[in-house]
Amino acid sequence: MQLPFTVDEFMSIFAMYNVSVWPAQFVLFALALVALLCFYRNVFHTRQVVFAILSFLWAWTGMVYHIWFFSLINPFAYIFGALFVVQSLIFLYFGVLRDNVILIPRLDLRTTFGLLLVFYALIVYPVIGFATGRIYPRSPTFGTPCPTTIFTFGILLFSVKRVPFYFLLIPLLWSLIGFSAAISLGIVEDIGLLVFGVVSTTLLTIMKPAPIQKSNQYINSDEKSN
Repeated sequence: MQLPFTVDEFMSIFAMYNVSVWPAQFVLFALALVALLCFYRNVFHTRQVVFAILSFLWAWTGMVYHIWFFSLINPFAYIFGALFVVQSLIFLYFGVLRDNVILIPRLDLRTTFGLLLVFYALIVYPVIGFATGRIYPRSPTFGTPCPTTIFTFGILLFSVKRVPFYFLLIPLLWSLIGFSAAISLGIVEDIGLLVFGVVSTTLLTIMKPAPIQKSNQYINSDEKSN
């Protein structure tokens, strides 16, 4: 894929972004940890907090990274930014306001793979970047598109039901875009993005999750209201 920018220009955008928004990176990372804590404390309204955080992360990535910074070297960034904002609104409406997706810890393949993706996005991703010579600030940090997408797939894999495809379409599309760019730019940590996206989408739309073990610790909003 022919890109309208060089590798050096691409990494320079990350440097400009990281320096300009610092210390927001720590806030975004902390929000990811809060989302995990809410998942394991899955009681009344905490799953809405998880989707509120996902909504914020996608809005941030779309408006701040794509539209504010990436658009300086890539005119398609405005389209990317708009897609990320649309995904943010999907999480806000269906995940927070409508509360359509229930997240509960289970011992099954989906949850295990989800935890692996979350760990990859938060820990392994920056380690691989550092090991391959991308030193901060010239490196993708959490809150930029690819680690945010991987983290999102990880969180969605905690769902107790099949997830509607409209939740997954834009993240899956970005998996393809990010993978293609990774091949062209040599961003090693993003090369697995397409596999993560395809496997996650398959697990979320086709594979039935394991039965939920009843426990007083995990109470959905309907039970709580009754």
